[in-house]
Amino acid sequence: MAIAKYIDHTLLKADARKEDIEKLCSEAFHNGFASVCVNSCWVPLASGLLAGTDVKVCTVVGFPLGTASSKAKAAEAADAVRNGADEIDMVMNIGMLKSGMAEEVQEDIREVREAVKGKTLKVIIETCLLTDDEKRAACLAAASAGADFVKTSTGFSSGGATVHDVALMKAAVSSYGLKVKASGGIRNYKDAKAMIDAGADRIGASAGIAIVKEENAQN
Repeated sequence: MAIAKYIDHTLLKADARKEDIEKLCSEAFHNGFASVCVNSCWVPLASGLLAGTDVKVCTVVGFPLGTASSKAKAAEAADAVRNGADEIDMVMNIGMLKSGMAEEVQEDIREVREAVKGKTLKVIIETCLLTDDEKRAACLAAASAGADFVKTSTGFSSGGATVHDVALMKAAVSSYGLKVKASGGIRNYKDAKAMIDAGADRIGASAGIAIVKEENAQN
């Protein structure tokens, strides 16, 4: 298994500098990662650096809380696409989900979906804040609204990806054709492989270089 192709090479820290983003893009290209995941202000830079390569540019929307208005999320997503983003990782409105407002949650996702037609849309459901039943409801909302992926975590809340949650999400969305992204706290090859074995189609990690080095050392 070539794990590099699963990895969204991620840098979302507030103090990330231009040279850090340049390094991230270079690492992603040389290691054959699926994408770089950066904050939207860096999308034009990343898009320019990775033009003509197989590495996608991913950005986050409504990050990290998911509580911006639907129109604000849609505008942010559309702007990112205009600037060269190929993939959008949006944060679901968790409070609305926990309030049982399924229609509102779906509409929130649907507005972003409409704003980025033809691009890959991942919905972050922040599993650490949800019960298993709420996780299933979140997956169903994302599927109903036309998302391409459900994603475990922002990495900025109280917990990250677990094998249990990845397996639960995979079971919830597989019949709808959605994929699963495991993200949050995945720092080594063993954990990344466990997520893939549980059903993850993509791994979001800032430790992508270390993960690939560990894989190479074992093979």
